[in-house]
Amino acid sequence: MWTDREELFKDLRSVVVKLGTRVVTVHDNALNLPLIDRLAGDVAEIRENGLQVAIVSSGAVSAGMGRLGLKTRPRRIPELQAAAAVGQGLLMNAYKLAFRTHGIPVGQVLLTSDDLDNRRRYVNARNTLEVLFRFGAVPIINENDSVAVEEIQLSVGDNDRLSAMVSHLIDANLLITMTDVDGLYSDDPSRNSDAVLIPEVHDLTPDVVAGAGRAGTDVSQGGMRTKLQAAESVTQGGRMMVIANGHENRLADIVAGKRVGTVFLANRCRLTDRKLWIANSRCQGSVVVDEGAVEAIEVRGKSLLPSGIVDVVGEFGAGELISVEDRGRNQVARGLVRYGSNEIRKILGRKTFEIAGILEVDGASEVVHRDDLVVFT
Repeated sequence: MWTDREELFKDLRSVVVKLGTRVVTVHDNALNLPLIDRLAGDVAEIRENGLQVAIVSSGAVSAGMGRLGLKTRPRRIPELQAAAAVGQGLLMNAYKLAFRTHGIPVGQVLLTSDDLDNRRRYVNARNTLEVLFRFGAVPIINENDSVAVEEIQLSVGDNDRLSAMVSHLIDANLLITMTDVDGLYSDDPSRNSDAVLIPEVHDLTPDVVAGAGRAGTDVSQGGMRTKLQAAESVTQGGRMMVIANGHENRLADIVAGKRVGTVFLANRCRLTDRKLWIANSRCQGSVVVDEGAVEAIEVRGKSLLPSGIVDVVGEFGAGELISVEDRGRNQVARGLVRYGSNEIRKILGRKTFEIAGILEVDGASEVVHRDDLVVFT
């Protein structure tokens, strides 16, 4: 018996809509203007019911490729950035014209990973989005691919991670990812004809993740695995997510509770805003801990002490975000570290009362305090 989506979505206040490249553009890399026009009409409709809507839109690189006459995605970073610079203007103009028909202003918000991983910039981005909502505008959000080398090279999942972070930024109840597939399948449907659509996911188990398909097209850098990572982030925050086919389904119908695609239900143990930021931002390095430290962190809810650390990986400073890993290099937790990497190398394996003598300074007894730690079980 599946959950009644009309009942599930009846109290929505804020929604993030993520549009993938294969939805925003068509086969020749031109913008899918009819779909953008339809989306604008749907947003205007659901806003009349009091919902706030933010749009995370891919497609800048692809649209730029179309305008520049490029048939395949460039490999060199400057060429990718040039395509993004051309395409972003085309993308925003399309949204501006579509929403103008409904008398709704739009605001461009370009973000990089640095904006999301730096706590101060993260809060500043949230403040900007809140003011746009207050002015009655619809934020159109994208990664700043024309200047951000790391994102355009490695991709954060075709804006999947970005859409999850925006959901946290505006405290959205629901993230709707509109893509070119019908939802999450039991296996990769392009490889297995017996794969079936999964309409509802209560828990993202390893088996569910293992069934996801692989990324990889000539213009889109996303894939089902990055969408599941976004779903994990969203549900950790007590929010819901839907993956649905953007070509075949209207936004207004999804918000109204039509049972299409796959819905991921919210985790009952919701993390605080600060711990959500810790859980989803990028780590600057890691420490490897022994079995006793793993047990203390996972089972007994303790802080990370120097006595349980066996190795330090990478270079980082005090106050930065690090990953805590077991001897097999599996992530156990992540948190804000109280000592830099060089200091930890001097005190790893030592008792807390030895820290002051080794570092010749009175400091904290914990390497990562429990209040600054998010545990992954």
